[in-house]
Amino acid sequence: MKTIETIHELRTALKSRRQGTIGFVPTMGYLHQGHLSLVERAKQECDTVVMSIFVNPLQFGPGEDLDRYPRDLKRDQALAEAAGVDFLFHPSVSEMYPTEPLTQVHVEKVTERLCGASRPGHFAGVATVVTKLFHIVAPDRAYFGMKDAQQVAVIEQMVHDLHFPVTIVPCPTVREPDGLALSSRNVYLSPEEREQALVINRTLREVEQKWTQEQFTSADELAQFVRERIQTAPLADIDYAEVLTYPRLEKPGAAWKEQRLIVAVAVRFGKTRLIDNVLLDGRGEKSCSEQ
Repeated sequence: MKTIETIHELRTALKSRRQGTIGFVPTMGYLHQGHLSLVERAKQECDTVVMSIFVNPLQFGPGEDLDRYPRDLKRDQALAEAAGVDFLFHPSVSEMYPTEPLTQVHVEKVTERLCGASRPGHFAGVATVVTKLFHIVAPDRAYFGMKDAQQVAVIEQMVHDLHFPVTIVPCPTVREPDGLALSSRNVYLSPEEREQALVINRTLREVEQKWTQEQFTSADELAQFVRERIQTAPLADIDYAEVLTYPRLEKPGAAWKEQRLIVAVAVRFGKTRLIDNVLLDGRGEKSCSEQ
């Protein structure tokens, strides 16, 4: 594996790889098994795998955890190399943003709910940096985890609207043995917060069961069930718990049971904000986007 820090060097290194397929795994580092599962999928489908590690300041709002976001490049390099990454792109902020960026990419509507409602500007930062990375790497396929399903929806919409020549590959959420979705932010949780955070996965699994048994009479009832269950954990501070269509992220219509739905939650435990979701297909079929 070769670690590369400049755009010019990466573009030069990839010139000889263009005859084969290039897979791309964008990350903010502090790698865990979720990231490595994306590499594994990319290795199966592509001739060359590029991973980026870049903590993007544009997607962090005032008071968010940019400065305390966990970083450990040597650890990440070892994990990426062991997983089979060919090129690790680790640019500095000044390399990615040599001057104040006056151009940003804004995706409408799908960014306005869920995380977009409480984190204004977040998805403009995501869309902008992903656009830059796609132009730099020019991958054939790019791999994203479904834990952040709204991010996947935003990027898919952007790729569709702007005719990017890249296939977006959504991959299943990877979880700890006890069900907690893997996240770089999990290291912030105290033991008590970590234990109480399990209420999220338990609630989503209960939703799946009740959905297949057709126990909900409306999307609002389903959302209320989720909120009530999560609130049984004393330390849980709910940012949102919503039921929307996927991937458009709209309020379900009258035929809501026939629509593909996402049950999405964001919950704070102390200073740590966790997100998770489950996708429910019409007719009570569980989506393959969860494992």
